[in-house]
Amino acid sequence: MTETLSPALPADLEALVMRTLREACDRDLTLATAESCTGGLLASLLTDVDGCGHAFDRGFVVYTNAAKAELLGVPRLWLDNPGPVSEVVARAMAEGAIAGSEADLAVAITGFAGPGGPDDTPGLVHFAVSRRGGPTTHRVEHFRPAARGPVRLASLRVALEMLAAAMA
Repeated sequence: MTETLSPALPADLEALVMRTLREACDRDLTLATAESCTGGLLASLLTDVDGCGHAFDRGFVVYTNAAKAELLGVPRLWLDNPGPVSEVVARAMAEGAIAGSEADLAVAITGFAGPGGPDDTPGLVHFAVSRRGGPTTHRVEHFRPAARGPVRLASLRVALEMLAAAMA
């Protein structure tokens, strides 16, 4: 059970956090996060379970393009075209989190959690998971309703599912 976030989490999401962390602990794997639209929520979840803190190495909250480039090495060219919410940027974020950490697995989340600019697609989120010395996988989702809270919670589910699959 998460220590501080349980009252606010849907039961299925809390169970998924617990399963993912137990699997990481059982396999002696460490995790890192690279988050944009979730603003550090996943890192907070992964550090909120007693006895599992050793499974989390670090989190990068990279909300701006400058942060993505500076902290994770995402090429600025890609941030301009195709843009920060894209497969290539999600993959670069996950790979940058692996390179900038001691983690075995890193998950990246970049998307439009809610209404933004005229060219933004609310609910569009790209995910990537990178394994040290292994492949990087990608997934894209179009969440509805495209409101900030529901998109963020749905994004946490997908990211945790992807981490669990990468550990299998």
